[in-house]
Amino acid sequence: MGINLTNFLTSKSKNTRMMDFQDLDHIDGLSISALSADLYKTKRDDLVMFYFRDGANHASVYTQSKIISENIKWNINQKSKKIYSLIVNTRNANAFTGKQGYESLAKIADLTSEQLSKKQVEDEDYPKKITSKEIIFGCTGTIGETFPCEKIIDQIPNLIKKINYTQNKFLWMKAALGIMTTDTKPKLAMEQCKIGDKEVKIYGVAKGSGMIFPNMGTTLAYIFTDANLSNDILSKLLKKNITNTFNAISCDGDTSTNDMVSIFATNKANNLNIKSINDIKLKKFDKALNNVLLNLAKRVVSDGEGASKFVTININKSKSEQDAKTIAFSIANSALVKTAIAGEDPNWGRIVMAIGKAGPKINLNKLGLKFGNYQIIQDGKLYKNYDEKLVAEYMKGENIDINVDLFTGPKSFTAFTMDFTKNYIEINADYRS
Repeated sequence: MGINLTNFLTSKSKNTRMMDFQDLDHIDGLSISALSADLYKTKRDDLVMFYFRDGANHASVYTQSKIISENIKWNINQKSKKIYSLIVNTRNANAFTGKQGYESLAKIADLTSEQLSKKQVEDEDYPKKITSKEIIFGCTGTIGETFPCEKIIDQIPNLIKKINYTQNKFLWMKAALGIMTTDTKPKLAMEQCKIGDKEVKIYGVAKGSGMIFPNMGTTLAYIFTDANLSNDILSKLLKKNITNTFNAISCDGDTSTNDMVSIFATNKANNLNIKSINDIKLKKFDKALNNVLLNLAKRVVSDGEGASKFVTININKSKSEQDAKTIAFSIANSALVKTAIAGEDPNWGRIVMAIGKAGPKINLNKLGLKFGNYQIIQDGKLYKNYDEKLVAEYMKGENIDINVDLFTGPKSFTAFTMDFTKNYIEINADYRS
């Protein structure tokens, strides 16, 4: 199923919550290139390169699935301090491809490092010899199909030839469109902040629409910053900020074999050296990074396959954050809840069911439930002034808030999900056609 610029511009998606796009521009030390390697039946960009001409510090979190793609295996095996290129292909997940899939990446990395080393000689005053261990990959698409090594190898020289040293909004949009699969919208986000007295940028792109349920982060998300931060600091920041962003979303309850969220720092902002994640000079960057990750995570949910509703689930007054998270995802992943929301039916009994089956302790005598600001359950009983007509009208909106009070402690957790529509079935029934 090919998605291209025409599909995006003519999208009939009901949910327009995330249709705005920020004006991402230039980040020093980063270059972008995107083109078609004919991986789809339709002509569209399906191969994207992010090139760091002076290398980038980096950190990633990957899927915790026991079956992982070959590109995740490749990335984990590369121990280089700096990365010079990230290459992302769509249409093929390179999962369950075994030796052929892994060796294909080795061939592509060998050619890419050779070609980029030549470009270094052409363009740099002090050229560096780039090695295959300084190339990593993102793959997304169908599981179990032979990896299209030759098609990608044939386009590596063209991909490098098209490298743009200066980015603009159009180029970022092109890259975001180039990594999409069943997505109907590209996903981009940005923040600017300060580390000390230095202005820094944080830009991000992501893809994801189906097979979305976090177990570290989910889908593919790539964050780029010009901040000067070590691999260790980047890793700690990323793991910290995954918790309430990409680890707080679910579209369909299925965790991908290819999930990866990565951050790359070009070190061009020349901010003061940061030695600890607790350094007060890092506070604004920490907050800005969380904003970018949460923005992208919400865009993934908003564009969930066939989605017509964006659903926020707030679990409050819980004994622990883990209990709150367990209950939130019990609601978020319930097919009965999701179909009721799609049908705009205020069937609160399905929420109660999902709370009860989750496992964590609740205080039934005090349990509270609201849809938006409409009280439904109070003190463990149906609210005496409950008006189903008003709640049914609320359910017609694009953005639905479910608020649960457990009364077992002071902790909370917020999850984000979408509804299940007939279009969800159609998209996944036709996925490989």
